[in-house]
Amino acid sequence: MESEDDFLYDEDSGNEMDEDNDEFGMEMEPEPSSTQDKQDTEAFPFEVLTAEQLTQHMVDTIKEVNAIVEIPATTTRILLNHFKWDKEKLMEMYYDGDQDKLFNEAHIVSPYKKGFGSTIQLAKKRSTRSATAATAGPSSLSCEICYMDTPSDIMTGLECGHKFCSICWTGYLTTKIMDEGMGQTIACAALNCDILVDDATVMKLVTEPKVKLKYQHLITNSFVECNRLLRWCPRPDCGHAVRVSFYDSKPVSCACSHVFCFACGENWHDPVKCKWLVKWVKKCDDDSETSNWISANTKECPKCRATIEKDGGCNHMVCKKCRFDFCWVCLGPWEPHGSSWYNCNRFDGDEAKKARDSQENSRAALQRYLFYCNRYMNHMQSLKFESRLYVTVKAKMEEMQQHNMSWIEVQFLKKAVDVLCLCRQTLMYTYVFAFYLKKNNQSIIFEDNQKDLETATEQLSEYLERDITSDMLVDIKQKVQDKYRYCESRRGVLLSHVHEGYDSEFWEYYDL
Repeated sequence: MESEDDFLYDEDSGNEMDEDNDEFGMEMEPEPSSTQDKQDTEAFPFEVLTAEQLTQHMVDTIKEVNAIVEIPATTTRILLNHFKWDKEKLMEMYYDGDQDKLFNEAHIVSPYKKGFGSTIQLAKKRSTRSATAATAGPSSLSCEICYMDTPSDIMTGLECGHKFCSICWTGYLTTKIMDEGMGQTIACAALNCDILVDDATVMKLVTEPKVKLKYQHLITNSFVECNRLLRWCPRPDCGHAVRVSFYDSKPVSCACSHVFCFACGENWHDPVKCKWLVKWVKKCDDDSETSNWISANTKECPKCRATIEKDGGCNHMVCKKCRFDFCWVCLGPWEPHGSSWYNCNRFDGDEAKKARDSQENSRAALQRYLFYCNRYMNHMQSLKFESRLYVTVKAKMEEMQQHNMSWIEVQFLKKAVDVLCLCRQTLMYTYVFAFYLKKNNQSIIFEDNQKDLETATEQLSEYLERDITSDMLVDIKQKVQDKYRYCESRRGVLLSHVHEGYDSEFWEYYDL
């Protein structure tokens, strides 16, 4: 905003791009192959943006809003960030709401207050005043940070009225940007002042190029992360972002070939929905299953409920937390155990059933989780191994060409690996879906479809891992083509059935 629009974005403001492409066009992630995949792609249009295009999109958005509200562009940027770049919501609150409250909540001094002017305009006024008063000599003010007397004409401040010397401002802003990673939320350097520093002030006071570049990165990152219609590609070192016209849980494909869910940013996880995948990932990452083991192998103090594991033969337990004495066997107070009337040895059916049921339920929950987790992890591991098949397949394709086969004729091998990886990924997420799924007639059909796809996928994997020679070329080609087409078909059937269940609402879930 060099007028005031281009001053912030005149340098490279994005992440570095990785432009390397495989010469054979064999990406680690296959293209959509099923009818469901293609329908998702066609029904959910998206655009992949480079860092430069992102910056331009941000500037265009600021200009579009600024043309209507007619306030300084840097103020508009702070307002848009406050509303997570929702232009419609900003316009609604700006014209239909309390403007003073709006600016106060966004930590901005209202541009309609007397004496308001942009930093650049104030700097010009100070320059004019300095020239006029040159003969009289500049007056001095004490900087409230370093307490040095500084000529008033080089003191800098925001619209809140707090002024400091340029050296202190530069040091303050540099620390906030480089050490604390702050960009869009840097507040005034004065204590207890929450007015945000605008872009014009930052770019005027920060002199080091690396600090300016870091600030531009932070502003661009904020633009993407706050905007629900934008998402960074999650692949490391990619630097592209995806822009959509409406928010939904659908697959998008980046320029680097990575396919991910726009809603949650995870690898595309059909057939499981985002909310269940998030719960599953958390369940795998946290100590929830450790808690199940503790519940199955330990007991709680009857008084303070602290978890206790027995480490000796004596049944007289003393809780280290509350010092309560109790019996490990019956969990009753230890004191009456020597009395003739106390029957610790007498079976109490109701109490025993409660304790047994509690531990058995914990063990059953742990076994159920491990059942689905082991199969999920197994397919994940197989997917990693089979993704490496692209290297092996590339060599096989080159070898086949030496046996009078054209490049077009050997493409069936790459297609087979594409399908294999898609099927593995789908199967991996079917076990997350199944973990939360309650049993009913439709779940039985789902499990049958899952079994068919799993069997066909294993057979296709075996074919591709064979040492293909020229003698068996014709026979193996037909088998591989037949099998990957069957896998595609079974994967399509499974996904269609699950999506039909979503539409018809006949899936029921455990809220685990």
